[in-house]
Amino acid sequence: MNIPDKNKTFPLPHYDRLCFLKNIIKNPNIIVGDYTYYDDFEDVNNFEKNVKYHFDFVGDKLIIGKFCMIASGVKFIMNGGNHLSDSISAYPFSVFGGDWANAMDGKSFPYKGDTVVGNDVWIGSNATIMPGVKVGDGAIIATNSTVTKDVEPYAIVGGNPAKTIRKRFSEEQIEVLLQLKWWDWDIEKITQSVQVLSGTDIEELHKLAE
Repeated sequence: MNIPDKNKTFPLPHYDRLCFLKNIIKNPNIIVGDYTYYDDFEDVNNFEKNVKYHFDFVGDKLIIGKFCMIASGVKFIMNGGNHLSDSISAYPFSVFGGDWANAMDGKSFPYKGDTVVGNDVWIGSNATIMPGVKVGDGAIIATNSTVTKDVEPYAIVGGNPAKTIRKRFSEEQIEVLLQLKWWDWDIEKITQSVQVLSGTDIEELHKLAE
């Protein structure tokens, strides 16, 4: 078998604008699964630059599953960018210290938890994912979308704010796919199944799983 090497930074010969993402990540609070790739028009190192307001003292994580496809310009807004929205002013007075230092005493900035992207998720160019959003397995996020709410598995979403356009498969088929979890199979088995995975016959995939 000639299986692509998950530990190779640039899997395409003579092309350094697409990388297996986990191999360039330096921030320990960004966790990426095997074979997830990032394609950038300029420099793949833009990925971490586009994870915004990701401060160590906040502690939130960006978790991305396996076999995801992330296009150029995708941005993740993390919890460090949140402001008070139910107060008279949303201005972060305490950040600037001095006589403003105690402005947040007894209060806390909104925290929406980790941002989690499932497996086999395709995120189109210039999409923005807001803090704490959970994107289900097999979802597709359209170009230029702003995702403010959780995305269901195998849903196609688009717009600002992003809304569900349609589901990729029937609810019964989605249930089968979520049970199969093909992305967790041994890579040898996945390799033997790539023609089926590139097709539309979910029943055939089910047979391979058995």
